Amino acid sequence: QVQLAESGGGFVQTGGSLRLACAASEGISRDYTMAWFRQVPGKEREFVAASFRSTHTYYADSVKGRFTMSRDNVKKTVDLQMNTLNSEDTGVYYCAAGRGILSSIRGANAYNYWGQGTQVTVSP
Repeated sequence: QVQLAESGGGFVQTGGSLRLACAASEGISRDYTMAWFRQVPGKEREFVAASFRSTHTYYADSVKGRFTMSRDNVKKTVDLQMNTLNSEDTGVYYCAAGRGILSSIRGANAYNYWGQGTQVTVSP
């Protein structure tokens, strides 16, 4: 059974930085796409970034240039470095894993496994 566990969320002021980490259990190989999503109450889960089968990394336009996703297939971890945070970045951040095709990786339905989420709060 694949398990994902996020850590690193917290409270930060506008303009600040946070680094999120996701640890994956055995069963996740380099062929999996690993992704970060976020969600606020009343809205659908939103794509943030994805490492497609350990090849290229894709970002949502809203975070491009501010967030950096990194992946370590030996340690089975993915990190999300978030800089220049603003209040619109507030939400619960989820780590996800799946084997969807490239055209689907921005949709939550492409992922079979999810972490429990970690809260990020950015004060205005």
